[in-house]
Amino acid sequence: AAEVRARCAQGACLVSCHRRLYDLSGFVRLHPGGEQLLRRRAGTDVSAALDGPPHRHSANARRWLEQYYVGEIEPGDEQVSPRGRTGTGVGTGCRGTQSQSLWGASEQTDVCYRTVDVDKDLVDWQKPLLWQVGYLGEKYDEWVHQPVDRPIRLFHSDILEFLSKTAWYVVFMVWTPVVLYLSWVSYTSLAQGNTRLFASFTTEYSIPVHKYYFPFIFLLGMILWSLLEYLIHRFVFHMKPPASNYYLITLHFLLHGQHHKSPFDSSRLVFPPVPASLVIGFFYGLLRLLLPEVLGLSIFVGGLCGYVIYDMMHYYLHYGSPKKGTYLYGLKAYHVKHHFEHQRAGFGISTRFWDYPFRTLIPQETFKKED
Repeated sequence: AAEVRARCAQGACLVSCHRRLYDLSGFVRLHPGGEQLLRRRAGTDVSAALDGPPHRHSANARRWLEQYYVGEIEPGDEQVSPRGRTGTGVGTGCRGTQSQSLWGASEQTDVCYRTVDVDKDLVDWQKPLLWQVGYLGEKYDEWVHQPVDRPIRLFHSDILEFLSKTAWYVVFMVWTPVVLYLSWVSYTSLAQGNTRLFASFTTEYSIPVHKYYFPFIFLLGMILWSLLEYLIHRFVFHMKPPASNYYLITLHFLLHGQHHKSPFDSSRLVFPPVPASLVIGFFYGLLRLLLPEVLGLSIFVGGLCGYVIYDMMHYYLHYGSPKKGTYLYGLKAYHVKHHFEHQRAGFGISTRFWDYPFRTLIPQETFKKED
């Protein structure tokens, strides 16, 4: 117990569950309930907390916990936490070689890699996964929605592997100047007074678009992006590829499946600028065809701004620790539920708005009072 207490006092987060000891030190900032919630649980038994309230943890969450297993508590070693908390504290004796290796600095960083039994898993984790997943067939959908906390290598080529990873700030650095420049171009072009709606059909009834409309057109672009975000996430990223189609399974894993398999891989939480530019260019061309040039550009730049906000929010929902009670706190919990329990619902990321009309809102949990 002294060793466990010492580790908790130094900032580690050790908890027990049914006599099994877990080191959650590397997970505290990622926990959807917030870092402080787990910190308060350090040194205690969390068996009852997993069943709620306020939240009943899913089978995937319980499987996720096993990644951080470091040993077992000997019978009779339970005691009250030294910090004076109520409830059951973590006991003393940890048996098994895993618990002994916990304190070694060289092995502590590898605790989470015990998530997968490489001898029994459906893929070979020592090799790139992209070309393996297509062979999983009917087992792919269940496998890809059982998240793990370990890095994924997609490609054999080091160059392709490098290009498939992007730090969050790269998106901000690449696209923010584009948004600012195109906003200036749109506003100054509208200020010339030459932009009119329906001018290609009639000059008598065409509607002038003044520069003062730019903020509203920009906002319209952001709203349209939020809808597009929902539709892409639901119908493209969450398509269920046919079990017999190797190529569609591989494509799904490349587009989104790898994110669900390893949801906290920080290098793959935002869209790389090179492929993003192709998609962005497609939508720009589409708006140019449908609308007057300046009007289409104004909507486009609003949508591009919405995309940047979406990517930044998506990263924060995985790696941030928002304050309890804030909008982002609820959104983080909502998005994590999408990953761990409700993969066929909760497709809104930057907003839950579109989940309401499309009837894909994740239901609220309810707990019946027990006698």
